[in-house]
Amino acid sequence: MHMHNLGIHQADGLRRADTEGPVRVIAVTGGKGGVGKTTVSVNLAMALSRQGRRVMLLDADLGLANVDVLLGLKTERNLSHVISGQCSLDEIVLDGPCGVKVLPASSGVTSLADITTEQSSGLIWAFGEMRTPIDDLVIDTAAGIADNVIRFSAAAQDIVVVVNDEPASITDAYALIKILSRDHRINRFQILANKTSSLAEARRLYDKLAKVTARFLEVHLNFMGHIPRDSSIKKAIARQCGVVEHYPQSRAAKAFEDMAKQTERWPQVSGSRGCIEFFAERLVHGGAA
Repeated sequence: MHMHNLGIHQADGLRRADTEGPVRVIAVTGGKGGVGKTTVSVNLAMALSRQGRRVMLLDADLGLANVDVLLGLKTERNLSHVISGQCSLDEIVLDGPCGVKVLPASSGVTSLADITTEQSSGLIWAFGEMRTPIDDLVIDTAAGIADNVIRFSAAAQDIVVVVNDEPASITDAYALIKILSRDHRINRFQILANKTSSLAEARRLYDKLAKVTARFLEVHLNFMGHIPRDSSIKKAIARQCGVVEHYPQSRAAKAFEDMAKQTERWPQVSGSRGCIEFFAERLVHGGAA
């Protein structure tokens, strides 16, 4: 990282903000493993791209990188090389399907809490210096409620919580929302029911979560809808592709397209570069509001 270029890069960033508009940062999470976060992240990114958005997908599962595997992409460098100062974010970007740009995960870093102050500064700089033009940054978080999951979720502007009809899904989603609300003062969450048999089932899952959060937390939940059980998703995973890309007429693909359209109705982004530097700063400093 070339620190002497600070003034130049800041000026470039402001010019980009003026000419390209703000960037939306969306974290896809859920608390529990197996709810389909990566499938949702990948296909939401593709659906946004198909609607004319410039999309980047960040694999934030630092322990078990899987976006590149799901999409059959070959990686040589990842986020760990950026954190260690060996390269820039632009140098690790992969060209994914449907025009989506992919930032592969850092399997060499177990926790962002363990990186040095210098590495933290380097990561903030990496996002500030990024030249790849984007409108949306979609983050695929890891499972659970460990430090990295909380950090990536708390640093994002919008949080999509994925739930499904499995034991502990609602319980784990509630635990995640509770931590983000209590420790990071986040009070707005998008709830998406995945792998559901019907809209009625999806509504029941949402109502169950909304009932317990309304009782104990001061948060606002928005029902995003649901992604139906669809054999096309399994076929897409087997082909290492997205259902939006290869099965665009499927029920699941249409649901992802509807989900992408919903983001247009979310509160607008504001601020220089649309929170990219702000996202990076909150990320390395623990997601403090």
